[in-house]
Amino acid sequence: MAMLKVENLEVYYGMIKAIKGVSFEVNEGEVIALIGANGAGKTTILHTITGLIGAKAGSIEFQGKDLLKTPAHKIVSMGMAHVPEGRRIFQELTVLENLKLGAYTRSSKSEIEDTIKMIYSKFPRLEERKEQIAGTLSGGEQQMLAMGRALMSHPKIILMDEPSMGLSPLYVNEIFKIIEEISSSGTTVLLVEQNAKKALSIADRAYVLETGNVVLEGKAKDIINDDTIKKAYLGE
Repeated sequence: MAMLKVENLEVYYGMIKAIKGVSFEVNEGEVIALIGANGAGKTTILHTITGLIGAKAGSIEFQGKDLLKTPAHKIVSMGMAHVPEGRRIFQELTVLENLKLGAYTRSSKSEIEDTIKMIYSKFPRLEERKEQIAGTLSGGEQQMLAMGRALMSHPKIILMDEPSMGLSPLYVNEIFKIIEEISSSGTTVLLVEQNAKKALSIADRAYVLETGNVVLEGKAKDIINDDTIKKAYLGE
């Protein structure tokens, strides 16, 4: 059974139909990429999965449970974390304070401390800057903090929205390396990313979105070699 299953999802903004019957699934342990141009509906889908936007029709199931009937604040405790577009860290708080806020659904102090140590092992820069005000970090460091904060809830699946946006090529490589590490440590990943080439290079499977519809799906290695995709999304 799929860990996350989206079926015939329809989402409206007012009178505008933004998502037009999208279906896809994410199996445990996979890295799934949702790719497509700006306005294709990628972020809207993530927001609907995490309860930030309501759906008009369709279903979303996470480990067999209906997410459309689950309040947004309960979805995190079910094992889902969301790294939003634009990072959305708490700018006025320290790095460590941001991380601790990511563990608000957990009660064991010793387990939280162990998770912080694990985060520092994945992101050594965060440990170096743990007392630094988060708003003074570079863009790449803020992205690492957003990812670290999401991992603090010990998620089964992590949804990432444009993690490479606005970053230098050096940081982009580093962020994608960390996403691979997160996946290899057992966390399932649903990745929304405009850098299609990078996303497809680490994904198992991918879905291509155009104006609210899935127009292509398959193994990432096949899609990355598709001539139409190369022309439309990979700049080749």
